Amino acid sequence: MNKQRVLSTLVLLAATGAAQADINIGVSVSATGPAASLGIPEKNTFAILPTSIGGEKINYIVLDDATDPGQATKNARKLITEDKVDVLVGSSSTPACAAIAEVANETQTPQVAMCPVDLPAAKNTWVFRAPQHNSLMAKALVGHMKETGVKTLGFIGFSDPYGEDWLKQITAATEAAGIKLIAVERYNRTDTSVSGQVLKLVAAKPDAVMVAGSGTPAALPHSTLFERGFKGQIYQTHAAANKEFLKVGGKAVEGGILPIGPVAVAAQLPDSHPSKKPALEYIKLYEAKYGPGSVSSFGAYAFDAYKLIEKAVPTALKAGKPGTPAFRKGLRDALEAEREVAGAHGVFNMSANDHFGLDERARVLVRVQGGEWKVLSGK
Repeated sequence: MNKQRVLSTLVLLAATGAAQADINIGVSVSATGPAASLGIPEKNTFAILPTSIGGEKINYIVLDDATDPGQATKNARKLITEDKVDVLVGSSSTPACAAIAEVANETQTPQVAMCPVDLPAAKNTWVFRAPQHNSLMAKALVGHMKETGVKTLGFIGFSDPYGEDWLKQITAATEAAGIKLIAVERYNRTDTSVSGQVLKLVAAKPDAVMVAGSGTPAALPHSTLFERGFKGQIYQTHAAANKEFLKVGGKAVEGGILPIGPVAVAAQLPDSHPSKKPALEYIKLYEAKYGPGSVSSFGAYAFDAYKLIEKAVPTALKAGKPGTPAFRKGLRDALEAEREVAGAHGVFNMSANDHFGLDERARVLVRVQGGEWKVLSGK
């Protein structure tokens, strides 16, 4: 009889142990390829994040998609079918993010993207973002253009969803401000020359030029405009906000203006800024492992993705156990309901109509000066 009781107890303990399943976070980053300068600091960040949330063990399964949407799709399917992940994080480039979003929606697995991928409402249900929406950043740039008397603008951007969305957002913002977009050119992430496109831009004689690229490839049009003697203001997007861009561009990108997340200039922010404390927390954590000056604003997107998931987990656990559809649905619902979550890049207020959740507190205008970012405005 006693043996039977012991056996029953062991079975109960085993069942209880099985109920305490780990939470698996599947990550696809562009650690190689054209977006590697974005993906490497993101990959590095997952190696320093906490391994438990609310007493639940967290496993990070990190894969490289090589900036290839096809590989990003394969990674997402593997993470879901083989690794049984509860949430997807990634990727580093917009095309790869969009590819993962297809799988996230198909399998009803929440995704926290590390790029500002724009999706139709039907494909937005399971996808949330850590970065700022392009429209938020575009309005900051156009505000500066209007203040400084820019009347005409040229545009050169990636010939992919990132470049096309920026063209859409900058067109809407310039039209509202009475600024004319007089020349539009495109280029590929892997291009090694944009001389033809830049000649056309210079010939159009715009007051300023907007470059919609990311990482080191964003430096190519900027440098070429400089070499061709363009004297107007050159603007970049927040996807150019890394040190590799500054190294590759060198003197050619001096004076460039871009909107940037608070983490990149945390030391220059007032103590009252809600993102200063989490930004400095992330910088300290990252530099403790990778060395002084090693931090990147792109790695902070991974940090903010974790912050969003960390906040959602306790609520999701009430809906179901990790590894179940109920838990994944609980995570999705909790992410959508998050309010005033302070991250390194801004303060998140998600809703059914907004899966970006960031406002003006998530942007700071900076100028490239002496190979560094110098704050112009917090507007």
